[in-house]
Amino acid sequence: MQGRRKLGMISAAAIATLALASCSGGGGEGGEGNAETTFRVAFNQNIDHPQAQALLELSDELQERTDGKYALELYTDETLGDQASTIEQVQSGTIDFAMVAGSLLENFESDFSVVNLPYLYESPEHQMSVLNDREIMGDLYDSVLEDSIKVVAGYHGGVRNVYSSVGPVETPADLAGQKIRVIGSDTNVRMMELMGGVGTPMGQGEVYTAIQSGVLDGGENNELIYSSLSHAEIAGFYSYTQHLMMPDYLIASPTVWDGLDADAQSIFQELLDQSVQTELELFATAVDDAKASAEEAGAVFNEVDVDVFREAVLPLHEERLTTDRTQTIYDAIEAARS
Repeated sequence: MQGRRKLGMISAAAIATLALASCSGGGGEGGEGNAETTFRVAFNQNIDHPQAQALLELSDELQERTDGKYALELYTDETLGDQASTIEQVQSGTIDFAMVAGSLLENFESDFSVVNLPYLYESPEHQMSVLNDREIMGDLYDSVLEDSIKVVAGYHGGVRNVYSSVGPVETPADLAGQKIRVIGSDTNVRMMELMGGVGTPMGQGEVYTAIQSGVLDGGENNELIYSSLSHAEIAGFYSYTQHLMMPDYLIASPTVWDGLDADAQSIFQELLDQSVQTELELFATAVDDAKASAEEAGAVFNEVDVDVFREAVLPLHEERLTTDRTQTIYDAIEAARS
């Protein structure tokens, strides 16, 4: 396997935060102090995000269905660090669960790139149907168990579009020379190159200042992130390239998951499946609200010739289908189109 990473050092601040939470019953959002076991969940967005709301609903139902034995507690807004560091904390057992961007798992198994390809899914429903089908994804998900990562569910992370401080993007030529923030992975950097720009990996928390200072020209993300992080203030041109539906994964420490008895695992998995559907519904409403908020902040939204961008990135599909596993998954995704 390629791209294996060793565990990094967990920051002293994160450990101190968790130690305090363990003693006090937790300082995160949505904690259930009267549960026998409260699992700590790292989340990098705010409590109003559809994924957070879906997980809070799951927690309530989990506690009810297990007679108060289990609940979740969300630590939002990167309280426990950025997504890369929370993966390491899940691996080391410092925290129990984390919601992370799908591309980050490419750093542990390069075959994850197949489900992070641009223009791969025809709809959010199509995406969720394949990512939570163990017959399609089971082998790939199991490939990171040896890295102390268990993928327990795939969630919709929105439709990503390009936004810029320079001007509207209508064709790949408009992106020429623009430094666009992408989530760190070779696939994302290559994708932006094919789209015409310069893919620049960077932590989400650094993007606002980087655009404001001219280190970056823009980014690519869904409307929720664009609005909630106030990027409309410093990169007011949002262009509907619709290039990517990158999944987010709820990951767990295998030790935590294996520590649940069979009945608890069954209940948890059932509720996870429900929460994926809940999040889809919440996301659609949240996009409308986020777009309205961004427009109030001065953002201008524009349509693009999506087919031009789709054709530009198609070479990436061929480049990433390098193993039997990636080809099998890709074919299954294509076959699941309506």
